[in-house]
Amino acid sequence: MKCPGQDTQYWDANAIFEAKCPECEHVVEFFKDDTTRKCGNCGYRFVNPKMDFGCAAYCQYAEQCIGDLPPELLAQKEDLLKDRVAIEMKRYFKTDFKRIGHATRVARYADRIGKAEGANMAVVLSAAYLHDIGIHAAKQKHGNTSGRFQEQEGPPIARSILEKLKAPDGMIDEVCDIVGHHHHPRDEETLNFKVLYDADMIENLDEQRRESSLDMDRLSRIIEKSLLTESGKVEAKKTLLATNTK
Repeated sequence: MKCPGQDTQYWDANAIFEAKCPECEHVVEFFKDDTTRKCGNCGYRFVNPKMDFGCAAYCQYAEQCIGDLPPELLAQKEDLLKDRVAIEMKRYFKTDFKRIGHATRVARYADRIGKAEGANMAVVLSAAYLHDIGIHAAKQKHGNTSGRFQEQEGPPIARSILEKLKAPDGMIDEVCDIVGHHHHPRDEETLNFKVLYDADMIENLDEQRRESSLDMDRLSRIIEKSLLTESGKVEAKKTLLATNTK
């Protein structure tokens, strides 16, 4: 039996829709059964924001419908979730392009560092996109966007987004834990936290460098003393010190 959701005779006017590319905001046309589409503007391939991987990744009836999920699908479904998290982050921040840009750049650093370190990329990138998600609530409730209030307000919002996307419970708990103390490392930290922490610090240092003068010696000391992973230090030197020599 063919799944009614995939049978074109049951499609309506909503079967073809447009979605913005998570990378460049270019409009991309989707058919409802497209798993992914490639952006014609920047070339980035991203998951259909209205459908999980072939609907089977999270559908509670998937096993009855198509049999046991294949291993390659199980291996990819959490990784594909990151694109949906990016989209939800942008929906949440709306026109706050400063926060959207910051989260996107942190995610790019986290992607490079996390892959080099062997981290769980679904957790790392979801945390990267959501690490500052509590900043608006912090300002509204406390009149202050300091790290402490971001950490206090962020986890419930992150959890609601991840639950909406039907992320696994363990992943939700870990991402929310990272969001809830991302400015304050504990004595012992997970690799996933360290990757996010380093990525956020690199972006914060780069923003600070652009706004004021941070000399290379000071940057070098901060990188060696404060970053938590070797790959993070390599990325920081490439990003911050090489830029300063131009």
